[in-house]
Amino acid sequence: MKVSREQAARNRETVVDVASRLFRAHGVDGVGVGEVMRESGLTHGGFYNQFESKEALAAEACAAALAKSAVRWRALAEGAGEEGAASAIADSYLSARNRDAPETGCALIALSPDAARRGGELAGAFRQGFEELAAIMEQSAPDLDRPATLARMAQMVGAMALARAVADPDLSNEIMVSVRKAVGLPE
Repeated sequence: MKVSREQAARNRETVVDVASRLFRAHGVDGVGVGEVMRESGLTHGGFYNQFESKEALAAEACAAALAKSAVRWRALAEGAGEEGAASAIADSYLSARNRDAPETGCALIALSPDAARRGGELAGAFRQGFEELAAIMEQSAPDLDRPATLARMAQMVGAMALARAVADPDLSNEIMVSVRKAVGLPE
């Protein structure tokens, strides 16, 4: 049965959303195309009608996840006003919610190792998304120039990666509290 263009577009969006969630939770190498398609409610055979390769899907899923983060960061910045915009972003980022839900959390934390190892399209999508988030952070804090913005983002992403990885709730919380203090947030 032939699928309409509109349905094909919805199917593609579903596959990208599902892949984004699964790749953030398990890494690109930890998820097969079959699993993505099954979770999307579609057949494995339909994958290559929509995507050139798993690598192309990974790049698109990364770009989509980082674009959603950019929308969220802009909303946080706008809601907080000029004085508190960067703090609102950092407060949301350095949270238990972001730490404890990798499948819905920031792709910078989850996909940076994949982007570094795989390179190519994924690394390009990752860089573009990172640059957009860095620009939002820099615009949100008049006192942050580019080097300070990059340092702040490295602190935030690094803290969350370590907080997820240590397998000790007390140490995880200690890492988050320490970086929250370092960026000027309350514990």
